[in-house]
Amino acid sequence: MHTSALARFLRYVTVDTRADDTSASCPSTPGQLELARMLAAELRDLGASDAAVDANGYVMATVPASPGCEQIPAIGFVAHVDTSPEMSGTNVRPIVHARYEGGDIVLPDDPTAVLRVADNPALAERIGDDIVTASGMTLLGADDKAGVAAIVAAAERLIASPHLRHGPVRICFTPDEEIGRGANSFDVQKFGCVCAYTLDGGGRGELEYESFSADLVTAAFKGFNTHPGYARGRMVNAIRVASDFIASLPRTELTPEVTDGYDGFVHAYDVNAAVDRTVVKVLLRDFDTRQLAVLRELVETRAHTAVAAHPGASVEVKVQEQYRNMREVLDLHPDVIDKARVAMRRLGLEPVERPIRGGTDGSRLSFMGLPTPNLFAGEHNFHSRLEWVSAQDMDLAALVVVELACVWAE
Repeated sequence: MHTSALARFLRYVTVDTRADDTSASCPSTPGQLELARMLAAELRDLGASDAAVDANGYVMATVPASPGCEQIPAIGFVAHVDTSPEMSGTNVRPIVHARYEGGDIVLPDDPTAVLRVADNPALAERIGDDIVTASGMTLLGADDKAGVAAIVAAAERLIASPHLRHGPVRICFTPDEEIGRGANSFDVQKFGCVCAYTLDGGGRGELEYESFSADLVTAAFKGFNTHPGYARGRMVNAIRVASDFIASLPRTELTPEVTDGYDGFVHAYDVNAAVDRTVVKVLLRDFDTRQLAVLRELVETRAHTAVAAHPGASVEVKVQEQYRNMREVLDLHPDVIDKARVAMRRLGLEPVERPIRGGTDGSRLSFMGLPTPNLFAGEHNFHSRLEWVSAQDMDLAALVVVELACVWAE
């Protein structure tokens, strides 16, 4: 008797694994290490005897090849244990809405938190499924514990089914994906796979192999602070300079609120403000990597224009590369995508192929020599109190993992 992905998921979400981008440690929070150790123990109990957690909180394990398939190249499956720093992950109380009958779902701990069908067309497609939400005060953690649960459930099926013909299957659970560090200490050589698949996607059947290219701009505005009662002719308010800069950024185009599909954007998302020094962080995103230079010049120009209007002010602009469009690599490995299509279709799923308006560990892993597209895990309303997942979608994701392992052995 297999343990369902749902049963595993309900355990995993109770561990607070919220990432912290102010921490320099890896993983950035102790809860991630707690869950990593739990997962390694579970995998060992299932028969993946080499399952272990390294010093940086990465879990690696192997599902051994079936008899006669030892020489087939290994493939991998990857998910991340951390959750978004944008919403509390403390005391998550998962609620299973069994055999969902349709209609809006009011989350009990905050009646203003309502999962509305009008805003969630995917929910209307899951009538009859077991829908899981949090209680209204926290995120659920489906991003990416749904992927983690599906992979562990798939590992159990593979190990318990000696009649299935598959090569070695490697598993890795990463920390700190939500703060852009998920691939920082990923040992691709140790993983030893010809390709991998992240399970960190949305609705049933999603297959994603192109992502944003991404940079982070940090603009540090320097002013001069003095007692406001005696500030005439002396004070230079960095908050005012930064405000002018933010107000000068595009509003009717190139913002997350008005873009979709293959549109890129400029997104000022974090401000650390004081009169003497105000730091603004701005995300740059585009599917065409060359366009990042255009967006970077736009932001830098607006920053210097804001400073020019405030004598005595200055600005230091730094640009950090975050990740690049995985399609630049995956176009060179079409079989990795094709085999995912085959596996899904054998399970009666027609692949839903669309670009990721974000990034996954696979965005960076692909450029580190491990071609890694992204598969669905049933996640919806990422980073929100209204996050939800279908238990049946998690089970299907687990079956896709099993089928993919078999497809690669053919």
